[in-house]
Amino acid sequence: MRLRHILTGASAAALMASAAHAERGADGQVNVLYYQAISIMTPYLSSGTKDIDGAALVLEPFARFDPDGHLVPYIAQEIPTLENGGISEDLKSITWKIKPDILWSDGTPVTAADAIFSWKYCTDPEGGCAQAPYYDDVTDVEAIDDKTVKVTFSVPKPYPYTAFVGAQSPIIQAKQFADCLGANAPSCTEANTMPIGTGPFRVTDFKANDVVTLEANPNYRDPAKPAFATLVLKGGGDAASAARAVLETGEFDYAWNAQVEPEILAQMAAAGKGEIISAFGTLLERLHVNQTDPAPALGEERSTVKHPHPFLTDPDVTKALSLAIDREILVETGYGEAGRPTCNLVPAPEYQNSPNNDWCLKQDLDQANKLLDDAGWAMGADGVRAKDGQRLSILYQTSVNSVRQAAQALIKQWWNEIGVEVELRQIDPAVFFGGDPGSPDTLQKFYADVEMYADNFEGTDAERYLGQWVCGEIPSPETAWQGGNTSRFCDPAYDAARAEMSTTTGDEDRAKMTIRLNDMIVNSAAIIPLIHRGRVSTKSKTLGGVEMNAFDSELWNVADWYRIK
Repeated sequence: MRLRHILTGASAAALMASAAHAERGADGQVNVLYYQAISIMTPYLSSGTKDIDGAALVLEPFARFDPDGHLVPYIAQEIPTLENGGISEDLKSITWKIKPDILWSDGTPVTAADAIFSWKYCTDPEGGCAQAPYYDDVTDVEAIDDKTVKVTFSVPKPYPYTAFVGAQSPIIQAKQFADCLGANAPSCTEANTMPIGTGPFRVTDFKANDVVTLEANPNYRDPAKPAFATLVLKGGGDAASAARAVLETGEFDYAWNAQVEPEILAQMAAAGKGEIISAFGTLLERLHVNQTDPAPALGEERSTVKHPHPFLTDPDVTKALSLAIDREILVETGYGEAGRPTCNLVPAPEYQNSPNNDWCLKQDLDQANKLLDDAGWAMGADGVRAKDGQRLSILYQTSVNSVRQAAQALIKQWWNEIGVEVELRQIDPAVFFGGDPGSPDTLQKFYADVEMYADNFEGTDAERYLGQWVCGEIPSPETAWQGGNTSRFCDPAYDAARAEMSTTTGDEDRAKMTIRLNDMIVNSAAIIPLIHRGRVSTKSKTLGGVEMNAFDSELWNVADWYRIK
């Protein structure tokens, strides 16, 4: 069997190499700015990119993806394949070998028991693990010996690189998290904010939604890395101020997610202190359409499957909303060369990009109006459509960001033109993208009709990502509001097709399954794709070793960063 996108041995080592450092910590401090502040240091309790990236400084998986989507080993010695015996002939197991010199930051060895515990932690039915799709079809994780882990699946897995692969599925220390299983997971404050890891840094101080201070891990496997003795991960502000702090003032060395109008970003870069870096992967800006009723009168049952949405479960209504949007204008005003209009949930790689949904690429207000007319939504004297006493009135929320607020204003105007009343809400990004089950304003709680944000998947295989849309991934009070299916989309036919994909072999057939599943979601009432976004961040001209990565955490190779003298 030929497996796409794998590098092992010498080729991986060469790719990971960067400028040599004299000694660990010799380059002092590096300052990193994530304006969406870090809320928690574990991806298992948050689906927010900012929290996943923060945790990636400390926690590591067996393998990660490089900037080309290739798999490279991290905690593992090599990438298991059929050829090297790491994948069984029946495709029902994969065996990982842990590097012998891997230690936790407290100096204790990493063992197979830690991997077994990580699996049990994320699959506990009361734990509300945000990354549960990574463990789909896993029936057992066992220790062959202290340094060898066998993962067994219930079905043949043509793509077995799921559990323990990528920044969203790391190994956590069994000893530290021993009392954090199930319903206890959210209450383990120290473990969740100061995890013991194998990465290049360890946390010394954590202030939620503010700043994380880290120091070089004294037990990191490469004695010359990291080059920086300390790393400060600051939160707050907005995308424009973050980019300015690198490009103009030089206050920070790296700023994540420069979602700023392209002309403003170019003006900042002219100051000469920093550089704009970008890469296209699978990042998609989209609108999630709530399939459940978020009415406050429903109390604790609002935005749960007990109460379907009064009008947004109609695919014709969602299609009309989509047709009213001019995606070209959204790209022109907010993204420039870093954006491309799309109608697909899976916009890349190109061989997985569905050719079947181009109907949304051209704004068509006439067709949008016709769809609503035909569905019985009559235009009222006040310019708002209604049917059976129900007005087409939408609460549309997103995070605070100038590009998103500009998009909100445009989309509101277009929706008003087809008779839809729109109220806009903006939420602090640290809260919106956080995982606090007690907050009413997280994207998972979705106490609105429509919400906008961006998401992506690691690597190039979409199986895990598409697994977020199965019925069992719907956030609810029972899951502590964790789960990737924020739209509350539920279709048994989709669940069956997603299960079929897990046993589909061959790149071509897997791509066909990706397109089939993509089309089922895109033509439902649950999603409105908008922009295929390139990741755009900024870095100081004095910061070396940075490799922008659109297929994994942007901080994936922070161990290789150094100060250019």
